[in-house]
Amino acid sequence: MIALIKYNGGNVSSVQNALARLNIQSIVTDDPELILNADKVIFPGVGEASSTMKVLKEKGLDTLIPALKQPVLGICLGMQLMCGDNEEGGVKGMGIFDVDVKKFPPGDLVPHMGWNTISNLQSPLFSGIEENSDMYFVHSYYCAVSDATATVCDYILPFSASLQKDNFFAVQFHPEKSGPKGSQILKNFINL
Repeated sequence: MIALIKYNGGNVSSVQNALARLNIQSIVTDDPELILNADKVIFPGVGEASSTMKVLKEKGLDTLIPALKQPVLGICLGMQLMCGDNEEGGVKGMGIFDVDVKKFPPGDLVPHMGWNTISNLQSPLFSGIEENSDMYFVHSYYCAVSDATATVCDYILPFSASLQKDNFFAVQFHPEKSGPKGSQILKNFINL
């Protein structure tokens, strides 16, 4: 069973629909027992960091998610909340990845929205994905390049397009909106 974490953010149904197109069944839940017993867990995200962390704390998911032993995939805001300090709302994330979340420098180029290339692919998540493949991004905050960086994107500055540590995987882009290559990434995650 694939569990999609339910919270106040958006995009959960888009991820569930992307999995359904791959003939992969999933459930949307905030039930700790179902999440603990899932084969894989996906933490999708579209929303605002501080309000989302508040909901996660109210449901006890802020301590449950970092304790999971099965493969976990964070997407966009999900990735950012798996990190440390976050400049969006001055919130502290779950600290799974030892990197802070910063706001892009102000200007006409923010938010980073649209297709951009990823490079330096260093994770089984990207099996069968070519170097410099395009993925779909929508974000105003980023994670710096760190020891956990599994791919890099360059927009205004180089940043982590994905992170990996132990059983935790995270992508800043939206695989569910990134066409066939994004579908391949989701399939790779399910097959871990």
